[in-house]
Amino acid sequence: MTRRLAAALAITASLLLGGCGADYGLDQNGNTVQAEQIDGRWVVLNYWAEWCGPCRTEIPELNAAAKDWQAQGVTVVGVNFDGLRGDELKKASEALGISFTVLADDPAERYELPRSEALPVTYIIDDKGKVREQLMGEQTAEGLAEKIKLLKGA
Repeated sequence: MTRRLAAALAITASLLLGGCGADYGLDQNGNTVQAEQIDGRWVVLNYWAEWCGPCRTEIPELNAAAKDWQAQGVTVVGVNFDGLRGDELKKASEALGISFTVLADDPAERYELPRSEALPVTYIIDDKGKVREQLMGEQTAEGLAEKIKLLKGA
């Protein structure tokens, strides 16, 4: 009897805590993005689309930032605004030359983000998973670095 109760409680707990520590789904290459790759780190979350001119301009900045900031505990992650998945997401990411992780599943619900009406939009999320800044329009690596530095000091 106690085993059944323990099993029922474990199942209930896993359902209630399903969002906590859950993986982020697949990336543009079909690889699972595990929670430990993102959780506990500062995150620059960028929404982009192929048809967005400013998105295309800021991608090289985000690529450089992703590479430079990895050792500093900051992760750059992208999400395709149009909800592309699978091969379409891979092709679009390659067409724009994106080298950072692009999530197939939009984490907007996880971070309680509203649907943006304009692109590009970038969110800075702290190491506790709290959205600290919403930035509309094209960003630079230098500008983002300054924002993160200010937020970390705040």
